[in-house]
Amino acid sequence: MSARYERIESHDGESFDAYRAAPTATPAPGVLLFQEVFGVNDNMRDLADQLAEHGYVALVPDVFWRLRPRFESKDESGLAEGMGLSQRLDHALAAKDITSTFAHLLAMPECDGKVGGVGFCLGGTLAYLFARESRVDGRGPDAVVSYYGSAITDVASGSAKIDCPLLFHYGAKDPYIPQTQVDEVEAAFAGRPDVSVLRYDAGHAFSNWDAPSFYDQPSADLAWGRTLAFFAQHLTCA
Repeated sequence: MSARYERIESHDGESFDAYRAAPTATPAPGVLLFQEVFGVNDNMRDLADQLAEHGYVALVPDVFWRLRPRFESKDESGLAEGMGLSQRLDHALAAKDITSTFAHLLAMPECDGKVGGVGFCLGGTLAYLFARESRVDGRGPDAVVSYYGSAITDVASGSAKIDCPLLFHYGAKDPYIPQTQVDEVEAAFAGRPDVSVLRYDAGHAFSNWDAPSFYDQPSADLAWGRTLAFFAQHLTCA
């Protein structure tokens, strides 16, 4: 695989960075990877590299670039600052930046035209936003995975705008996301055989190995295996 940073042109004439990891054999399906409040850090870059090793072109946009470009924290010491940036994030602008990144990925010669998305925590919400809002020349993503997105609150109405397969991962012991909120996500997509809502015996941010107080390896490994199987089903050309 190979890795570098890409420069993404924004809708308003500026530009921002995105970490890119690609397999040796291209063109290949693309995946947009959305960061936690800790920024595009070692954890996000490692996940992008893993996706590349599994045959995907991964692109991780810096969604905090309008507030603090290239912010990253390697552990829980940056939680307060990351949460502050998250609270200041303009989701409408973030959605436009996500769509710009989507268009950039589709235009890359390494990408074969299939594009998925996956995000964690803040990124779990952004992944849902990607599925709901991002369209390039009338097309949206082909498959999206959301890990414990705490700000997914409009599913009763928003689910009608989503036409791609979705996979949701939640911790059953998450102190930040009530199980009643997870129930609402399940109810909103009831009757959709291409949407799954899965719960794990874990808390919030259980997949983040870079934050030891949150990390739960058995749940993380199980969820990641399911994520890879989901992408293989929906992004890999037969």
